[in-house]
Parts: sequence; C-alpha cells; structure tokens
Amino acid sequence: MSGSREDAAESLRTARAAVLADRSVVGAALRSALCEVADAWLREQVGDENDVALVAVGGYGRREAAPGSDFDLLLLHRDRRDVKSLADHIWYPIWDAGVGLDHSVRTPAEASAVAREDLKAALGLLDARHVAGDPALTEQTRAAVLADWRRDARRRLPELAQAVRERADRSGELAFLLEPDLKECRGGLRDVHAMRAAAAAWVVDAPDERVRSAHARLLDVRGELHRRSNRPTDRLLLQEQLPLAEALGFDDADALMRDVYDAGRAIAFASDETWRRVEAAVRPARPARRWRSRGGDRPQSQRRPLADDVVEQDGEVVLARDAQPAADAVLQLRVAAAAAQSALPISRHTLHRLSAESASLPEPWPDEARAALVSVLEAGAPAVAVLEAFDQSGLLVRLIPEWEAVRCKPQRNAVHRFTVDRHLVEAAVEASRLSRHVARPDLLVLAALLHDIGKGFPGDHTDAGVRIVPVIARRLGLPDDDVGVLVSLVRHHLLLPDTATRRDLDDPLTVQTVADAVGDRSTLELLHALTEADALATGPAAWSDWKGRLVADLVARTRAVLAGQPPPSTTALDADQLELARAGRLAVDVSGDRVTIVAPDRPGLLWRWAGVLALHRLEIRAAMATSVDATAVTVFDVSPRFGSAPEWDRVRADVRRAYDDALSLETRLAERERAYARPEAQVVPPRVLWVDDASAASTVVEVRAHDAIGLLHRLTRALADAGLDVRSARVSTLGAEVVDAFYVLDSNGTPVDVARRDEIERVLLMACGGADAAAPQSDPRQG
Repeated sequence: MSGSREDAAESLRTARAAVLADRSVVGAALRSALCEVADAWLREQVGDENDVALVAVGGYGRREAAPGSDFDLLLLHRDRRDVKSLADHIWYPIWDAGVGLDHSVRTPAEASAVAREDLKAALGLLDARHVAGDPALTEQTRAAVLADWRRDARRRLPELAQAVRERADRSGELAFLLEPDLKECRGGLRDVHAMRAAAAAWVVDAPDERVRSAHARLLDVRGELHRRSNRPTDRLLLQEQLPLAEALGFDDADALMRDVYDAGRAIAFASDETWRRVEAAVRPARPARRWRSRGGDRPQSQRRPLADDVVEQDGEVVLARDAQPAADAVLQLRVAAAAAQSALPISRHTLHRLSAESASLPEPWPDEARAALVSVLEAGAPAVAVLEAFDQSGLLVRLIPEWEAVRCKPQRNAVHRFTVDRHLVEAAVEASRLSRHVARPDLLVLAALLHDIGKGFPGDHTDAGVRIVPVIARRLGLPDDDVGVLVSLVRHHLLLPDTATRRDLDDPLTVQTVADAVGDRSTLELLHALTEADALATGPAAWSDWKGRLVADLVARTRAVLAGQPPPSTTALDADQLELARAGRLAVDVSGDRVTIVAPDRPGLLWRWAGVLALHRLEIRAAMATSVDATAVTVFDVSPRFGSAPEWDRVRADVRRAYDDALSLETRLAERERAYARPEAQVVPPRVLWVDDASAASTVVEVRAHDAIGLLHRLTRALADAGLDVRSARVSTLGAEVVDAFYVLDSNGTPVDVARRDEIERVLLMACGGADAAAPQSDPRQG
C-alpha cells in the first residue's frame, strides 16, 4: 500500500473524468473503459498484499459499469487481523472520489455462509470476478457459492422466481411505460441477471443471442442516461429521451424508445419461458408412462392431439412427429389456434421449426388459414401470449408484413397503456369478449386487430388505415363485401365515442350524420362493439360507465333512424339524476367520482359550477350539461387533484353562493393557480375549431388544449362574457389534454354570426393561457 488517501481519491476521480469527458466513447466501450479504470486503480491500492483478494461482484463483476454505478466489492481474507486497516485504505478514497460503494469484508467461509441465506448476496457472488490480490481466494469462494447454488436449486430458484414476480408487479412492464425503469421493470436488466442465475444452476440454458443483444442495448442506454443526467438513475424520463437518442445515433426519441421496447419484450418473453422451465424442472417428478422397445422400458411423455399435426406434450404445444411445416403452409396458424384455444404455450423448439421451415401462405389465404387466425383472436386473453410468441419468432410479421410498421411503436399519450401493436392485440382480446353481441364476430376481431394499423404510416392514422386495410383483408382472402365492412369500421372507429362525448345527442343532425356514415344496422352493431373494445384496450381513462351510456344512447338513436323510426326517448341521465332534475331545486349529488348539480336554469351556470369544483381541487375529467324542462342538469366526472376528497358540505355551500353571485370565483381561482403553479413541459398551443356541420340550430365550437386548474371555468366564463349562451356542453379529458365542445347561441337565441368568430376565438385562447390572463378587469356580478 502506498500514497495518501487524498492522492488516491484524486487519481480515481481524474481517471474516471477523462473517460466520461470523451463523448465518442459510448455503449460497450464506455462500460469497458470504466471497468478498466476501476480495476487498475484497485490493483494499485491492494498492491502485493498477501492472503487477501479484492473481488468485483454484481454489475461491476459482470463488467456492466455505468457512470453512476456503485463499486460492488468484496474483500476476502484468510483471517488477517489487520484487514480493517486495508479495507479503510481502499474504501475511503472511493467515497472521497464521489463514487458509490457497496462493500463487505469476509473470509471465504463467511461469504459462502451469507450466500446460502441471502439471495441478493448469492446472486452477486455468482458474478464474482477477481480484481486484485490472491486469485485462489476468489476461485475458492466462487466455486463454493456455485456448488451451494446448484445443490440448493430446488429451494433457491423458486425464491428467485418469486422475487422476479414481485419486482414485475411493483415496477410494471418496461415495454409499455412512457418512462420505464431500465433495471427494475419486467423485461429490464435484472430479469437477465435472474435468467443467468437460473442457468448457473444447470436447470435451464443460458440466455440466447437475442437476449444478450437486448441486454447490451439496455446497458448502452443506461450508461448514456447516467452520463447525460449526471445521476445514478435508471428511469428513462421523457426529457432525457431525445438527448439520449442523439447521443446513441437514433433518428429521434421514438426510434430510441422502439429499440428499448423491443429489447424489453425480448427479455420478458425469454424470462417467461425460463421460469416456466424452471418450475417444471424443480417440480416433484411424476410417474411417466413407459413403452417397450428392444432396448427395454423407456419413459414416454403423453401426447394429446390438439389439431391436425399439432399435439400437447408436457404442458406445451408441439408439432406431431410427422409434421412437415415446409409442405403445409397453414400448419403455423393451426399451431397458433391450438395454443390459443387451449391456453398453452408453444414450445421453443416448435417456434424455431416454424420460423425456419414454414412455407409462405398463398395469396389470397385459403379459408382454413383465415379461420385459424380468427380462432386465435377469438380465444381472448390467451391470444396475447400466442401472438407475442409469433412476434418474437418473426412469424407475425411474415404473416402480416404491415405489422412491422407498428411493432413496439410508442404512443406518447398518458391515456394509452400500450405500444401500438400491443394495443391492437389487446383490442382484439376485448373484442372477443363482445363476440356474442354481433352477428359477425370474425369481422369484429379482425377490425380490432387492424383498426390502428395506420399509426405506423405517414399521415392521419385513420386515412392510412383505410388505404392499408383493404390490402391486408384481400390477402387474408375476405370477399369484397367483407372488405368493405372492415374498411368502414376502420374509417369510423372513432365516430361513436367522439360524437357521443363532443356532440349534443338531442340535435337531430348529430344522429343523422352518424346514420349516414355507418349506413346499415349490422355495421353499427360492429362499430358499437369495436368502440368499447378499443376504449377498454386503451386504458381506464378512455372508458367509463357514463361514456358507455352516452355511446349506447347514440347507438339506439342511430339504429332507429336507420330503421326509419323516430329516435327512442332516451337520456344519458340515470334515474336518480332525473329525479333530482324533476324536483327543480338547487341540489348537489355525489356518487363516487360523479358530481351532479341541478338548479333552476339561468345563464352562466356551467362556468359557476366548474369554478367551484376547481376551487375545491377537483379535476374535471368529463362533463355534460343538459336540461330537463326548466332545470339545468350538469354532470361531472371528477378526481381529487391531490388525492383526498373535499368536504362536500363546503362544496354544496359554495355552489349555493356561486348561484347567488356571492362567491369571488375569479380572485380565489387565480390565487389557487398561482399557489400550485409549477414548471410544465412544453406543450402544443391550444386550438379552437368551429364545427359547422354538427348542428342546424346552434353553433358548435371546440377547444383543444392542455389541461390546467380552472380551465373549464375560464372557457365557459369567456363564452358568457362574450354574450353567448352555452346550450349544452361535452367535455372530455384524455390524460393531460382536453377536448371541450360547446353548443352556443348568441344573445338573441340564434347561431353565432361568422363575423364574430375571430373575437370569440381570441377570448377562448386567452382563457387557455391562465386565470390572470383570462379574468376580466372588473366583475360587478361577484360579491
């Protein structure tokens, strides 16, 4: 040992800084350089000490060092009394250099004993790498830990599998998060480490090249994330994605995230297979059937036929012994259908054979092939695993080449839970649950699988889908009439939810417009089911009981128009809300996250109620204003901005005060907005649209903007101050964005003059800018 503590710390700091300053060194080269610097420095500190060994464990042992990674070190010794002095000589300069340190000092026997009881310690030592000192000490310890790990595999591997499941539940799926944790998420780096640990027990094979490549790609991103953020973070935040993309040579942030998501899915798929095989390996053996041959009795796995040339064996779907994928192009889809319908995984060997040997399907597909694909989709939830297996083995893109354009494609919208391709699969799953609601369940699940395929192509995704879907449909062998229905479903897949939530269903033009677009009752039936499936597959914010009632109301009215009958007397209000409205008194009803306010009608009620709710820290997720005779009924879907519900008696009191013009809403809302102001990510500017063909009796103006405290209040107040009467409103909040549609009349009860539109648009855009910008200079109506 030589040199002062200060000099040692400075030499480590300087060497690391030189590596990190060279921005051309990225990926594997960066990891290697950081490890070489650390190894050389540590060898210098240990020098020629006897009876000790310095061992890198964990990520450092695997040579996976990132700029923010800790040094994971174990100092082994043969009962040296002065080992603490040596440890201090090494540890303190590391801390002084600003590097994190995870350290321990043990004899080989102590290290082995700890590993036998502590899963984290065992996993770290399985990756042990000698750095300095006596290599025999390192090898002795590593060999003992590895022998114990293999001997205790039946106990330790289920423990590790449980840890993997708990981490996945806690951290979510890397491939579907806007800001994934590269290390902790399902499909992240720790899953690869766990698979390697399982392989070390000789229970399963080591991760293959696809997993190793995915692992390296995540390590590349993690290393640059540490360097660019100057923090030891593994969460890939939105603001970091574009700089990282540029540093790593991707075209843009979406290209980076597609690569990250693809890596995460490859790892997650392999992890599932690994733990399925581990479970089978550690499960107590069952007596096997035996068959006789000239060599004597041999165990025989039972095989159960599932389809032509497809059987189940040992809980997996495999090919029959005489199956010939090269001569039977439909076999690949029969395997998929059998797996989905029986809810069984496809064996890895079978996937490899299908990928390597399957003949191309003729175009158009034979009926058997299309029926098998539909059978997969109609299986429901098991279809997810089957289609993921086909995706990971390259079969899905081979069957539907257009799928490549949406594979792992991000949807930068908090409303969406999934990438585009997984959303389509989940939509098909949801559609399968609605198959009894339609006469053509085959067209329903195919439409669900393809409705957003246009998101992988330039331009508006619906227009792109209308161009692409006929090509796919004819390849599948659908007759022309069915192709037309499928294209109509794709073209109008947003028609029902957009109309139901943004348009006045009591306006005859609303329903007639939908009827003209849909054309017939069968297509309407399919579109209704597709709408629900699409929304449920999107995420919780995209569907609710209230939205379901609005859509069902629109469908019922449209069905009547298509049948040449008068629209049914329906309402989006439930029985309790109708009873409140008919009472005609001011009342506030709270049911879960729904707030219904009824009051004798008067101008400006909507902005008053929106202001009161915002004042009590309630975010308005959706709103509907309507009237029953002379009573105004406004229904809000709300959620507390900061988690706790308000005191509803105080809300009711403020509603009464606002109705009587005794509440200073603008002043108090401006104070609240300033109090909770925070830096926001740059957002797209707000936009005002005039929808001229939506109503014959009113003017429809639509505002699309980033959500903010009191926004609905400011918009409706701005309309009132402009002398407009809001006859009805439909408000939708999707993630952090809002789409608010208002049916307005001028003060004389007529549609708004076109000449006034610029003025109204200006005040609405001002209202989107904040409470201070939108508030009038004086407010004689406020007490």
